[in-house]
Amino acid sequence: MKKLAIGVDIGGINTAFGLVDDEGTLYAEYVISTKKYPHFGDYPQYVADLCAAMKTMIGSVSFDFELVGIGIGAPNANYHAGTIEAPANLWKFTDADTDRDESRRIFHLAADIEREFPGTKVLMTNDANAATIGEMVYGNAKEMKDFIMITLGTGLGSGFVANGELVYGHDGFAGEFGHVVVERGGRQCGCGRRGCLEAYVSATGIKRTAFELMATMTEPSELRDIAFKDFDSAMISAAAEKGDPIALEAFRYTGEMLGRALADAVTITSPEAIFLFGGLAKAGKKIFDPTQWYMEENMMAVFKNKVKLLPSGIEGKNAAILGASALIWQNMK
Repeated sequence: MKKLAIGVDIGGINTAFGLVDDEGTLYAEYVISTKKYPHFGDYPQYVADLCAAMKTMIGSVSFDFELVGIGIGAPNANYHAGTIEAPANLWKFTDADTDRDESRRIFHLAADIEREFPGTKVLMTNDANAATIGEMVYGNAKEMKDFIMITLGTGLGSGFVANGELVYGHDGFAGEFGHVVVERGGRQCGCGRRGCLEAYVSATGIKRTAFELMATMTEPSELRDIAFKDFDSAMISAAAEKGDPIALEAFRYTGEMLGRALADAVTITSPEAIFLFGGLAKAGKKIFDPTQWYMEENMMAVFKNKVKLLPSGIEGKNAAILGASALIWQNMK
């Protein structure tokens, strides 16, 4: 009988999930709204509706199969505990909640789903780690035992693989490369600190860079006509394709910040390769070329010209689902 796993990607807007085999073939895919359940008290209904939707999806498949597990990628997920802990954009307290102690916002999602699917293994990790495991199982890192995954979306996520194992740390939260401070006293980050890599290298970060450059450079640019609230990183990519000087400098600076930081990361784990994944990585040479140059320029001599900088092999609209399902296949090895 064919074996399938469910991969679940929990985002702030939607939760997408699908049935996937160990080759990465997707047999069914569903989406439910996450933002429909914004408050702390909405969590139980969210779990009930998610489980009901997964059961509906299972029933929609026309052949018999064995469900071998459910893998979940989610913000602030703890692999060891199977929990989502104080997520920034999920199940927030309301003004009516008198006790807003953040330690209460620990959601035991893996155990809650296991109660609805008795006997089925449920594993969970953060979304960047899920993408990392997806790269190991389905992508360009299949034969690699040491690599780094960098996810460039609204923020910067990462996963570190050493000797074939994802590094989780003692508490399940290792690998927060986006919150390495690269500029002391620099830009304020969403985590509350200043100067984090994420504040410079992300879709949000490059937008902030473009606006700073427009204030300090005099060159003409089509970006000058766009209001900040209407601005997004795709517009910078489009302008760069046309040779816009502000956009090109924004990518060069972003690559410089990322390359310098990656040179430091290499000294810790000595990876065979570093993969870039996510929306900003789709800019191709505009982000890869400066990142590679500044990484080599700042690399310790013993590591120079040894580390490959590569695009992810699981890019696509189903990448997050594949990454989450890969948790199960990796666990079965």
